[in-house]
Amino acid sequence: MSGFGGGGPGGGVALLLLADGRFPAGAHAHSGGAEAAVADGRVTDAASLAAFCRGRLHTAGLVAAALAAAACGGADPAVLDAAADARTPSPALRATARRLGRQLLRAARATWPAPGLDALAAAHPGGLHQPVVLGLAARAARLAPADAARAAAYEAVSGPASAAVRLLGLDPFDATAVLARLAPEADEVAARAAEAAARGPDALPAASAPLLDIAAEAHAAWPVRLFAS
Repeated sequence: MSGFGGGGPGGGVALLLLADGRFPAGAHAHSGGAEAAVADGRVTDAASLAAFCRGRLHTAGLVAAALAAAACGGADPAVLDAAADARTPSPALRATARRLGRQLLRAARATWPAPGLDALAAAHPGGLHQPVVLGLAARAARLAPADAARAAAYEAVSGPASAAVRLLGLDPFDATAVLARLAPEADEVAARAAEAAARGPDALPAASAPLLDIAAEAHAAWPVRLFAS
């Protein structure tokens, strides 16, 4: 893809910025399924939060990390978006992914101006799945595919952990400890995702989490909720 600047040496402050929960991409308004899990009694404390995050990391997180790495590596965004659609059976989650993708693209265009991002916004007014946009934002920031995978893997667990603090009144220290203990697994998932992405779109993982899909559909119908998803 031209107009994105190409991948850089990897790491650096740009990766920290992209993975920061304060990056204005709208992720703070989403719980990653944690709100429904709390309501169902599946997440009640730090231990059950860790189990929820681990499951999310190895399923939805793995898929998102691979999509982000592939996009950062130069794969066709339209092909990747179709792959994301095929891996997201829940209409509610598809709508959320595109909404987050639009907001992330807006933030990325302001932060790392690139002709490729402007062209992407014009070509896909309805939005692309957020992991695809995450990879393109990483590419515009001159990050490597492995960096994009790390950002996506971290996001898969940091969103629910942050949400649990608000939903359960969980001690922020305990939530942060959950993320620290999951860090080696997140690194492993990111590495697996980047390796799969390097083999091409046909090698992208398709790990599923049916309960996340079912809960997302139920959550979308709630008349009152703290988080958008």
